[in-house]
Amino acid sequence: MVKSKYYGTDSDRHEMEMLGKQQVLRRNFGLLTMLGFASTCIASWEGIFTYLNFVLIDGGTPLLFWGFFGTATCMTLVYASLAEMSSMSPTAGGQYHWVSEFAPRKYQKVLSYYSGWLTAVGWQVYLASVCFLVGTTIQGLITLNNMNYGYERWHGTLLAIAVVVFTISFNTVFASKLPKVEAVALVVHISGFLAIIITLWATAPRRSAADALLNFTNDGGWSSTGLSAMVGLLAPTAVLVGYDCSVHMSEEIKDASIVLPRAIMGSVILNVSMLFVVIITICFTLGDPEEVLASPTGYAFIQMFYNAANSLAGASVMTFIIIFMLAICAVSEAAACSRQIWSFARDQGLPGHRWLSKVSPHWNIPLPGIIVSLSISTLLSLINIGSSVALGAITSLGAVATLISYYLTIGCLVHRRLCGAPLPDRRWSLGRWGLAVNIGALIILTPLIFFLTWPLSTPVTAETMNWSSVMLAGVFIISTTYYAVKGKKEFTGPVVNVIRD
Repeated sequence: MVKSKYYGTDSDRHEMEMLGKQQVLRRNFGLLTMLGFASTCIASWEGIFTYLNFVLIDGGTPLLFWGFFGTATCMTLVYASLAEMSSMSPTAGGQYHWVSEFAPRKYQKVLSYYSGWLTAVGWQVYLASVCFLVGTTIQGLITLNNMNYGYERWHGTLLAIAVVVFTISFNTVFASKLPKVEAVALVVHISGFLAIIITLWATAPRRSAADALLNFTNDGGWSSTGLSAMVGLLAPTAVLVGYDCSVHMSEEIKDASIVLPRAIMGSVILNVSMLFVVIITICFTLGDPEEVLASPTGYAFIQMFYNAANSLAGASVMTFIIIFMLAICAVSEAAACSRQIWSFARDQGLPGHRWLSKVSPHWNIPLPGIIVSLSISTLLSLINIGSSVALGAITSLGAVATLISYYLTIGCLVHRRLCGAPLPDRRWSLGRWGLAVNIGALIILTPLIFFLTWPLSTPVTAETMNWSSVMLAGVFIISTTYYAVKGKKEFTGPVVNVIRD
């Protein structure tokens, strides 16, 4: 098989021809570097620490433990489905391209269009949220080491913007070094995990099994523990959403139709396993939940680290590992979401698509996509100055939008299978279990999406309203308006060779 650093393998070139696309990005990712990219882009075990405040108030560690099994099962089925589709059509467009391939002809264009918007919104919001998390975690680390520090929300916003600037540098000037950075990050991802887990089990106080796994909490003021658990379910869900990140880098992967699905499933297996260990560790080594929640740092996990290490230096090192990995996560997410909107703009699905679909000849990256992605992150970070609750609602919007894009994509694949229509050739296949895995993913996704979008109690008030559903409606209104004005004329859906129909 002939290989080229720029064009990849013969298989890559053939697939690009079948997809009707030109190869314009450099294929410099292999299996190891892509495994590092996917693992650090989602940073599941690191992320669950930052959601600890949220879940301790609504549900407690029992929800974290039992909720993990449901969400992990669901998302594994989802990513197995996406992995198979990525082998059929390894394109940066991902969900909206697959919807275009597998949806009924009558609804092909409109479903593909909405899927593209949902994926774009989901990734843009996730990028903003991780930049904000890094900024505010740095604030917490400062507070830990200087109790006289005056904690202000606008400080967190400025730190988040600084993370955006850091992310810009790695996605422009150092873009060619990104694969090497991801390989190093994978090493830190695993070694940092071991360092924190070993320290907590060796030094932290133990909780009883009843407190760790059975005594649910409802400290958020909800009318029942069940409602409280529904709210807290966002934590184990959010840290497992987004492993389609690898898909949006597919046109930069060598031998993508086999490397990409292996990278997706490899990263899922690795991170779900590590996340499970971290969750068990948190459940039994947390200490007093009320004490860690009252931490002046603003983050329960920082207080948990301090209680375990019993030293500022030890807690600071453990916290820095989380900050470092989340910063790399921001770099990876910026790369993924910029490629997604570049691809969607290439098919004329976004306003300003002529500019957004350009690739910088000097850096060989979709520079306009990176500029827009990081500009949106900066603007969303400003919301924290007025309301941290509003920023939290926007974060949950990212999970909801992405999950719905998964649902649309897998639903269209199930339709294709049930109709008996032939599927494109793939080098990574679910075999005879394909339909069962796809249907299983849809069955579990349905209540998960429902819980994350429905108002949490009646009558609905400003306090109980699930604002992510309101913002999701806003996204549909904006996208529908653009579709009616220009999108219907310009967006035709990805072009696929007729042989694949």
